[in-house]
Amino acid sequence: MRVIVVGAGVVGTMHAWHAISRGHEVVQIERESEARGASLRNFGQIWVSGRAGGEELETALRARELWEEIGGRVPGVGFRANGSLTPVRTELELAVAEAVTARADAGPRGHKLLGADEARALNPALRGDFTAALWCERDAAVEPRTAQLALKEALLASGRYSYLGGREVREVIEPGRTGSGAGSGPAVRDDHGDVHTGDAVVLCTGAWLGGLVRELAPELPVRRVRLQMMQTDPLGEELTTSVADADSFRYYPAYAGEALDALNSGQPQTPVADEHRMQLLMVQRLDGGLTIGDTHAYDHPFDFDLLADPYEHLTTVVESFVGRPLPRIRRRWAGVYAQCVDTSRVVHREQVRDGVWLVTGPGGRGMTCAPAIAETTANELGW
Repeated sequence: MRVIVVGAGVVGTMHAWHAISRGHEVVQIERESEARGASLRNFGQIWVSGRAGGEELETALRARELWEEIGGRVPGVGFRANGSLTPVRTELELAVAEAVTARADAGPRGHKLLGADEARALNPALRGDFTAALWCERDAAVEPRTAQLALKEALLASGRYSYLGGREVREVIEPGRTGSGAGSGPAVRDDHGDVHTGDAVVLCTGAWLGGLVRELAPELPVRRVRLQMMQTDPLGEELTTSVADADSFRYYPAYAGEALDALNSGQPQTPVADEHRMQLLMVQRLDGGLTIGDTHAYDHPFDFDLLADPYEHLTTVVESFVGRPLPRIRRRWAGVYAQCVDTSRVVHREQVRDGVWLVTGPGGRGMTCAPAIAETTANELGW
């Protein structure tokens, strides 16, 4: 079988990975020379802790297994099973953490409530004031800026993989279309005029929802979301776990319940965090720097500015946990990802033409769930 994958972000690359792993041939086509979208502009977290129970959690747990397996085969992915800590300070925050650890799925997530001293034993860099912390043993991390490049090198080594960067797909050609030059299978035509024919075409176009995607799926139930993030110089010590704050309880569906309702009503977010729909997530990169975020904007058109207030808020929160000034901010950026309008859906997977599938809209769970999303596609298509 020959599979044409359009898009070289993490979702597209994982589709290529599964196709190659099952013995097939892959041609992967990317608009940029290399992917530059949300797959690089994220935390690199394999984030199990906050996922909704049911399909979303099952997908995240399966993806966590696959990431560990892939990381063992491709060290450049930078996989590490670092877990996460969410420090809490108030009785209302503590009640949410206690409720989460009492649930039936706390075991699969690796959830456990730790005292402050236990949390600092796991992550000595957390020298600030807090009373307890929610531990998630199953959370992990990879390197988002280099993972796709490392995976591409591994795919090229198979001898059955071709990568075509700097080519935008302009047309989908259905099987057997007269005069198309496409042969018997589905095909795509790029902006160089070249036709690429396969037995299946998978469009993993990320937040690119206009143009060809709109022509193929005009009623696509997917929206775009903008975020702001930053990265520091090396911390100078190891941050042994990922770190979140209690605002993450408000954002992730796993924490829903009476305790969260009480937190929302009794302890509102700060005005800046509320305005920008913020939470703190923080991961240390392999070079020692910290990736810190983030904001969420849903209303179009998005601002093109990088706003200062969210960065100042994040800096204050992080410094309160680590008990020291942050290193110099090295980078600030914005990113845009595609999210299903019905956020309970893990991904939107749709056959848009004979032999052609569109896979998009994983939202903020794309880096976490991509290996399992692609595995499901491969299984459903009979690869």
